[in-house]
Amino acid sequence: MEAEKWGRRIRAYRKLKGYTQEGFSKELGISVSILGEIERGNRMPGQELLNRIAAVLRVSLKDLTPPEE
Repeated sequence: MEAEKWGRRIRAYRKLKGYTQEGFSKELGISVSILGEIERGNRMPGQELLNRIAAVLRVSLKDLTPPEE
């Protein structure tokens, strides 16, 4: 459930910033399949990868974090 929320937010910000999955995964240094798993909520990115995602998207980690329910 938690990974799903992260995945949706990462996908939304990626699209908002104009990245394709291929281009974004290349910037992050991960495979497209790993990015797809993250965006579908099948895989939770580690802290280091979350920091890289926020940096590449030029958003704060706080902005990327799903809101508490």
